[in-house]
Amino acid sequence: MRLLRGVWKLLVGVKDALVLLFMLIFFGLLYTALSMAPNPAKVNTGSGALNVELDGSLVEQPRNIDPVAFLRNSSDVAGEYRLRDLIRALRASATDGSVKAVVLDLDRFTGGGQASIAEAASAVDQVRRAGKPVLAFATGYSDDSYQLAAHASEIWLDPVGAVMIAGPGGTHLYYKGLLDKLGVTANVYRVGAFKSAVEPFTRSDQSPEARAANQALVGALWQRWQQGVATARPKAQLASYVATPERYITASGGSIARAAEAAGLVDKLGDRIAFGRRVAELAGPDKGADGYRAIDYGRYVDSHPEASGGGAIGVLTVAGDIVDGEGGPGSASGDTIARLLNDEMQKNRIKALVVRVDSPGGSVTAAERIRSAIMAAKAKGLPVVVSMGSVAASGGYWVSTTADRIYAEPSTITGSIGVFGIIPTFKGTLEKLGLSADGVKTTPLSGEPDVLKGTSPEFDRLVQLGVEDIYRRFLGLVSAARNLPVARVDEIAQGRVWAGDNARQIGLIDGFGSLDDAIADAARRAKLDPAKVHPLFIEEEPNPVEKWLRDASRSRDSEQGEGHDAWSFIAARPRMLMLQALGDARSLLDGPAMQVRCLECGGLAPQPTTIHNDQTLLDLIKAKLDL
Repeated sequence: MRLLRGVWKLLVGVKDALVLLFMLIFFGLLYTALSMAPNPAKVNTGSGALNVELDGSLVEQPRNIDPVAFLRNSSDVAGEYRLRDLIRALRASATDGSVKAVVLDLDRFTGGGQASIAEAASAVDQVRRAGKPVLAFATGYSDDSYQLAAHASEIWLDPVGAVMIAGPGGTHLYYKGLLDKLGVTANVYRVGAFKSAVEPFTRSDQSPEARAANQALVGALWQRWQQGVATARPKAQLASYVATPERYITASGGSIARAAEAAGLVDKLGDRIAFGRRVAELAGPDKGADGYRAIDYGRYVDSHPEASGGGAIGVLTVAGDIVDGEGGPGSASGDTIARLLNDEMQKNRIKALVVRVDSPGGSVTAAERIRSAIMAAKAKGLPVVVSMGSVAASGGYWVSTTADRIYAEPSTITGSIGVFGIIPTFKGTLEKLGLSADGVKTTPLSGEPDVLKGTSPEFDRLVQLGVEDIYRRFLGLVSAARNLPVARVDEIAQGRVWAGDNARQIGLIDGFGSLDDAIADAARRAKLDPAKVHPLFIEEEPNPVEKWLRDASRSRDSEQGEGHDAWSFIAARPRMLMLQALGDARSLLDGPAMQVRCLECGGLAPQPTTIHNDQTLLDLIKAKLDL
């Protein structure tokens, strides 16, 4: 039997080696082919309508596609579109004579942060101010897709579709009851009355403090969302439609699509064929699937690279969860970001630094690693300006304390100045299985944290003191950066999350503005003309293979995507929320013991989660127990 097991292990090893060899050969050949491909900048995109087909989410920094996940056709591979690419393409189209119109195909747009969509919407406004039509189409519009579509000159809706505006807010998953049944104890260490990130592990519902803070936050975001849509479409009866949609539906003979048209939320009802004919009137007909002459979005972006010339303003991106160690784009890995900035500083090319933050936080040590690297650059005389994206909370705000000035959007989610730690122990679980644990100690901290018998009082006090020490450091950083007394910072901290409008009033940010505004400010601080500088993004660009995988995954999503009518989107939301909740649980259970993270931000400015669809919370707990 032992011989058979040895032979089997050998065969499995040979198989794995052959698979790895095949993948290396395949991607090697692919890299060679792509390297020999013509330069996209030299490809003639022709004239017609710029077809902005967003089959995925709008993010600050797309992640690299895992080749293994892609080859196994995993649903974990999702399309992501970089915000600044979209803005650059839209702005270029405004003055490009070959672009006759812009099409926003939002059928499979899965959204993005409210602030990010607002920035993209401003670029759409620029196209319209240039006198060019912008047409949006979808089978169903949700909050995110409608926020962008509202800025189009024509909004089309499929006759069988719907406009489903829900507003921010919703329910969160609480694990306390399940943990009790499993015998798992969540040992929580925290500072901040509003640091509700750990509440799902200790309660079965929201605390009064968390409910009040979250209600105020979603109220501010909802008000800003309505203001943006009302400004773009002043004749739309948005408030009454959202409050009493059934009244409009009844008056329209039961048709949800006609109800949206009657309320002025959409301009035209028509299927994709009718929409194609309309675009063809503006951009010219074509025999392709859409029926109009289309300019491919990806090729258009490639043919309009980032600006160059003049002084260089470095832009350091801190996007995604802040984690320790090295990592790829879309994850704010402390060592990677610090290394990229240090390498750039050795080249002496940049005259100032803008830190673009779009992160809910994460590891304390990784956030401090990034902050220290930025402070080292600042010590060499570089002005530092922070530009906040959709969310810059907790660890994201920790990093932002390096700034000479902080810009955000009115709907940016920020604050969450608090610290917590969580360590699960499994004494009760072992008892349910008929197991027990015992041992000896030489000091009160021997074998701690003891996940089998439970943590000792001495260990609990030590960790709590550590959390309180980090919180005091956090308060000190904010106090020095914002020129506020520590006592005042403590009042507005306590882990509470703020929308940009409120954050400006209490002094957490300096003003409203985009990334371009931050770059211009940094240029002036470096005594340069803002019109004569260009951004130099300090990040690792994907190689040709990684870029091909991104493009191929988007194409596959378009061909094999789930239903994209309004009802399919609604049906998919529970699964998306569950995956988000499980991803949050994994971040807490697998992450560092002490974290500066805003989990309240997840449902309002979703961050990518890497949890697999077939994993459950029970799987995560089993992994901890090693069962």
